Amino acid sequence: MNENEKKFGQIYFAVLGAVALAFGAAELIASAGEGFTWGILDSSGASDPMFLPWKAIILLSASLFYLSSVKNFAEVHQIAKAVMASIMIWIVAGMAIWARIASSIPGEETWFNSLEGFLASYAPPYCPEVFLLPFSLVIVYYILKEGET
Repeated sequence: MNENEKKFGQIYFAVLGAVALAFGAAELIASAGEGFTWGILDSSGASDPMFLPWKAIILLSASLFYLSSVKNFAEVHQIAKAVMASIMIWIVAGMAIWARIASSIPGEETWFNSLEGFLASYAPPYCPEVFLLPFSLVIVYYILKEGET
């Protein structure tokens, strides 16, 4: 890994860790109250309010792993911390996506939802984990780079 890739990784995962920390803190605050929905961001826990504090703890832990991995980012142990944080986000985001898919199939009055109802169930707002998911996939590049050396 060259110096530019190392520097980009440090900055990228520091910013991603800070954003994950903000999302985790927001979900922790939302779990103490009734939750909130702001624009396209949903931390209300409407689908499963008992899981909202756990999602907050997982996001806070992932952010700490990201933030602790930025020092000497080219070392394999530091990349492993970022991989762990990304896997935590992938699991929680995968559960949120699966919950949305599973809830979009049954209809309100019939066994199956109509096409309009099915497509409408994928409209915003989305939980914070879904926003972090595509940005956490950058770690795959660094895994492949580490595998080359």
